[in-house]
Amino acid sequence: MGVARLTDRNTIVPESKYARVERERRYLLQDLPEGLSRADHHLQITDNYLTGTRLRLRKVRDPRTNKWVVKFTQKFAPNPNDLSRTTITNTYLNATEAETLAIFEANEIRKNRYHFEFEGRQFSVDMFLGDLFGLVLAEVSFDNDDELDNFPLPPFAVADVTNNEIFTGGRLSQLSLADIKDELVRNGLTKTKSAGSE
Repeated sequence: MGVARLTDRNTIVPESKYARVERERRYLLQDLPEGLSRADHHLQITDNYLTGTRLRLRKVRDPRTNKWVVKFTQKFAPNPNDLSRTTITNTYLNATEAETLAIFEANEIRKNRYHFEFEGRQFSVDMFLGDLFGLVLAEVSFDNDDELDNFPLPPFAVADVTNNEIFTGGRLSQLSLADIKDELVRNGLTKTKSAGSE
């Protein structure tokens, strides 16, 4: 008799009582919104997406205090055609636990996150570093479906890329800025030109 093998077909994943629904819109920006500068307070985020899984190890550092918060996260869209609604579960880790999980093969993203308020809403604006340097995205969260579905494109955004899978963290961790630029051309999102590009 063979050894029972764990596969996706025979594994039951019950709904987690700790999971919550996250409602977000994601926007492509040309640069930081007016009123924000690179020198403003921000958080330094390193995301490691564990290869072949829905799992992420996130380290968040506040450069003012040199304090860290580490989260082990599972995040996925129950409906692959609607990436604005995801199910997310976070577990907070200490340094030893974080180091233990760091042994797994992962794709890394580094970014600086700025908080930006616009018309009473809090946006998280991410300036990406490393291979994605030059990419700027903003996210905003909602308490209910009605707010999410009826929120207009903010004036500082180039495009709503919420349902474009290439702009999710797991996919971005596998790409370079050149890959993103190719995607922007394919989707006709290059109408805004940077200074000196004409």
